[in-house]
Amino acid sequence: MPRAALLVTALLLTGWAAPARAAAVSAGQAEAKEVAKSQGNCTPGKVEVMRYSVGREGQTVFKVACTEDKDAFVLVQCRSRACSLLR
Repeated sequence: MPRAALLVTALLLTGWAAPARAAAVSAGQAEAKEVAKSQGNCTPGKVEVMRYSVGREGQTVFKVACTEDKDAFVLVQCRSRACSLLR
């Protein structure tokens, strides 16, 4: 029985942690769009997550499509809510 209890606990913790990670990623999208617009001279369109890491120094790298050209995009790195243009 202890193994089953441990498994249930692990599943519950995983289920509770997933929404928090998703919220952190979506919270950075607005900041990423603002950086793309102000620093990248890009009218933001679709935003994709290229890389996401959690932890003490967690970060998210977003690919922000520019509406001026279908092949144009910028990469924005966000640590917490502080974002900077990568390219």
